[in-house]
Amino acid sequence: MKHIKYIFILLAAISFQSCGFYGFTQPSSIKADTFQVNRIENSALLFEPGLDQDFQRALQDKIVDQTNYKLETSNADLVYEGEITTYRISPTTATSDNKAAQNRLTVGVKISFYNTNNEEDNVDQSFSFFYDYPANAQLVGAQKATAHEEIFERLTQDIINATLAKW
Repeated sequence: MKHIKYIFILLAAISFQSCGFYGFTQPSSIKADTFQVNRIENSALLFEPGLDQDFQRALQDKIVDQTNYKLETSNADLVYEGEITTYRISPTTATSDNKAAQNRLTVGVKISFYNTNNEEDNVDQSFSFFYDYPANAQLVGAQKATAHEEIFERLTQDIINATLAKW
């Protein structure tokens, strides 16, 4: 039993040490000091007030949290802009009597990324993610906030991976 404890500690130490090579710091191939996120437009057919500002703030916060880039309001090295193209609620599964058992909120964004120091890094890409919830529940209040938070978490991480993860 004593040997198993030491083996476990050794394996844990190796595992944690190996995680040290993977981090959310800026990649060395992106030569920049600053970034800005221009106003995100909301052009979705189903309009959700404030969604554009919430998403813009979520993207800024994610970049600040995961990189050493400084947030600027203009003349930054890295520039993000885009629009919310999709905000849709649709049924995903049905019951035996053809009623929705589950609904899905889908949010899609189109993002343009510009590296003013290296145009080869520029990206123009669409991203989409969803949140499933019971059909008998209304997507309001805290549940809507939770849905937006989960969707934004995934979308912003996907955007950072597509624009900054140039390892």
